[in-house]
Amino acid sequence: MFVANRMTKNPTVVTPDTGIDTAARLMKKGRFRRLPVVEDGKLVGFLNDKDIMRVSPSPATTLSRYEVTTLLSKLKVADIMQKNVISVGEDATIEEAALLMYKEKIGGLPVVSNVGAVVGVITETDIFKTFVDVMALEQGRTRLTIDVEDRIGVVADIAGILAASGYSIDSLVTCRQPTGRYEIIVRTDITDDAKIDALAKALGEKGYNVIHTAKIG
Repeated sequence: MFVANRMTKNPTVVTPDTGIDTAARLMKKGRFRRLPVVEDGKLVGFLNDKDIMRVSPSPATTLSRYEVTTLLSKLKVADIMQKNVISVGEDATIEEAALLMYKEKIGGLPVVSNVGAVVGVITETDIFKTFVDVMALEQGRTRLTIDVEDRIGVVADIAGILAASGYSIDSLVTCRQPTGRYEIIVRTDITDDAKIDALAKALGEKGYNVIHTAKIG
C-alpha cells in the first residue's frame, strides 16, 4: 500500500507571499489544517493551523475584528511557515510515512513527486483510516488474539487450522511482545459463539493459545 493511494491529492497550496489572513480563510473553508507552500512549482515550506494560532491575538484581546484582520493581513506565510520541511515521496509505502510521522512527532506530511512537485498531503487521519481498512474493522469480524513463539511456520500452521475448520482469514497482524513471543491477531467471519469456542479449541490442540476473543461490529 502506497502513499499515493491514501493521500489527499491535488491539495490547496499557497505561496510565501500569501497573506496569513488568506491562508486562514482557505483552511477554514476547506476544513483542513495544513497547507504546502510552493514557489516556482517547488515545495519551500509547510504551514499548519498551529502556526497561525501562534501569531493570532488572544481571544481576550481588546482589538476589534477589523484590527485583528488588519494585523494578520500584514503577515505573510513566509513569516511563520516551517521552512525545514519534512516530506515524503508519492512512491513511498504507507508504513514509511507512518514511521516518519511517528519519529518526527508530526501529524502530516506534504507528498512530492520525483521532480519535487507537490502532489498531495498525507495525515495521521489517513494513516488511521488505512489501519481501519487493513484490519477490516468497519466490516465487523470476530477477533482472535493468539499467543505464539517466534518460529518459522507459525502463520502457515494457523492459516491451515482455520482453513481446515472452514474459515477464511480477513486480516492478520503479528505483534512482537517484550518477552520475544508474538501475538497474532486474526479476524475472521464467525458469528456463532460455539463455533468460536470450537476454533479456539482446535488451535489449542495444536499448541496455539487463544488468549482473547471478541466479536467486533
